[in-house]
Amino acid sequence: MAKDILKRNNVTVFGDGPQVMVFAHGFGCDQNMWRFIIPAFKNDFQIVLFDYVGAGKSDLRSYNPERYSSLHGYAQDVLEICQALDLKNVIFVGHSVSGMIGLLAAVEQPSYFSELIMVGPSPCYINKDDYIGGFNREDIEGLLETMEKNYIGWANFLAPQIMKNEDRPELGQELTESFCSTDPVIAQQFAKATFLSDNRDDLPKLKTPSLILQCSDDLIAPLDVGEFLHRRLPNSTLRVMNAKGHCPHMSSPEETISLIKNYLGVIA
Repeated sequence: MAKDILKRNNVTVFGDGPQVMVFAHGFGCDQNMWRFIIPAFKNDFQIVLFDYVGAGKSDLRSYNPERYSSLHGYAQDVLEICQALDLKNVIFVGHSVSGMIGLLAAVEQPSYFSELIMVGPSPCYINKDDYIGGFNREDIEGLLETMEKNYIGWANFLAPQIMKNEDRPELGQELTESFCSTDPVIAQQFAKATFLSDNRDDLPKLKTPSLILQCSDDLIAPLDVGEFLHRRLPNSTLRVMNAKGHCPHMSSPEETISLIKNYLGVIA
């Protein structure tokens, strides 16, 4: 059973430290996106990388549309990986939607986790009442409709805007290629689970200490979202980064590493 789970999610384990860091990628990405961050931690921590089902080198045969129709299905994957590896006191580092996936996992099974580090998280992407998520409902519905009609065109248009850093077009190109390498049907279902989710009521349930890394100019998670999270998450720390875009672990790895190490009390 444990072996099946590790194969399903293409789990990779390495590193020399006594404590475990689990790195969870965002929508349309895979574990390779952490390659600029990992070298800074592998001597002090044991590193666990994985791909969500449908991403990277995961087992596509394990994809279940019903299970993965909400973020809870992805959180269950995280918990099953922790169980399969018999992990304890995990530092969970989640990019984008994985911030909320990690939160859901930690609320359900807090004993596995010691800290959550969220890179560009959002509990809700849609503006509702006095909450600013960054998008109107019509924007999200239009985005999902475009994905369905022309996935490759959608990826080529949106990925560079998500990445920003126009002076380094290779970063936007890599994100585009990552989006395009994902099965379009699975990507659309993950996008629905992500962009239509609303985890605001789950925030106060988190007992695990958390770090919110908020980019200064982010199309997907604007500054209001980071401040909202900080107000609602018990025992949270907010750091607004100089980095721009939604993927600072790729565009600004040095700043990302420095803030994480500072939070964890690791000597840089």
